Amino acid sequence: MHCYMSDFGKKKVLIVAGEASGDLHGANLVRAMLAIDPHLSFYGVGGPKMREAGVRCLADAAEMAVVGLTEVFSRLGTILGTMRRLKRSLTEEAPVLAILIDYPDFNMPLAKAAKKKGVRVFYYISPQVWAWRRGRIAQLRERVDRMAVILPFEAEMYRREGVEAVFVGHPLLDVVKTKYQRPEALRRLDLREGKTIVGILPGSRPSEVGKLLPEMLAAAVLVKRQLPSAQFVLPLADTLDRAWVQRIVQPYEQELNVRIVSNEIYDVLAVCDAALVASGTATLEAALIGVPMIIVYKISLLTYLAGRIFVKVSHIGLANIIAGKTVVPELIQQDVNPERLATELLAIISDEERKKLMKEELAGIREKLGAPGASLRAARLALEML
Repeated sequence: MHCYMSDFGKKKVLIVAGEASGDLHGANLVRAMLAIDPHLSFYGVGGPKMREAGVRCLADAAEMAVVGLTEVFSRLGTILGTMRRLKRSLTEEAPVLAILIDYPDFNMPLAKAAKKKGVRVFYYISPQVWAWRRGRIAQLRERVDRMAVILPFEAEMYRREGVEAVFVGHPLLDVVKTKYQRPEALRRLDLREGKTIVGILPGSRPSEVGKLLPEMLAAAVLVKRQLPSAQFVLPLADTLDRAWVQRIVQPYEQELNVRIVSNEIYDVLAVCDAALVASGTATLEAALIGVPMIIVYKISLLTYLAGRIFVKVSHIGLANIIAGKTVVPELIQQDVNPERLATELLAIISDEERKKLMKEELAGIREKLGAPGASLRAARLALEML
């Protein structure tokens, strides 16, 4: 049995997050639960933030993060090995609760195994069944005891289907905060005031960064030729290896001088005039900061074609989905090319009226996400299940 001496006499909780955003929200949930009940011990799958919060990680979220059908195969050994280990742990560690965060292709089968072992299941941050694979709602009803959802329209949808779901607000409302005033942020980031600053956010999974970052950098070169004073900054996701990202940036470095920054994503976004943002949590982070942006999305052709059949939403970016309309442009698949990205970026940068309107629309998204305190509300719901 794997356990720490410090675990003795504590109730064990299994917690699983498979990517950077889940790691962040999982860490905040663990801290909130421990603040209320220190006699808990957490183990499972997470990243640096969950480890810092006290989770004993049996596998790293960075090794589990994949996007699309074809990308799964390269990580299949790791993913299946981790699943076997966690299923064994349901007997060996005997957790009193399983907390599953998003990451449905892994967490749904794990929920089934937990349920079979009599372990109660708390699902935090719903799979996006409203977008595709609505058939999963029936599985959630069977396998999950309680859900805490973070988008305003989800709770009602689940309740109609007989799933116990509570809207807790969006956890990013507690997280998306700048640390520095603008002059200090610019100094720390080595950026100059009065010059256009463009954020480059290629995602948190290596597979998506490999596809998107070269396109974004080539677009940045085209922007730089039009606007020689433009500055470019890339906030690095925790799940990415800095040296690997630097190797992708290196061929463009002479022309662009991209600042690669760790642990300062919100201060980076706050100083940007515009940003290129990979579809995902970062689009919502940028929206909450109020940065005019272009959402970009590019996956393998096979995954994309499958998605076209099953996906039932008119937008791919969370900012637009929550707004219920196109607030910021979305470029998908073949439209993710340097010329198109540069054209859209320059159109935003050069149009002050459009930027102002976009910022006003983005402020409206924040209002739809409920009140701060999601992690604490979710923690109380989880603790009620012990």
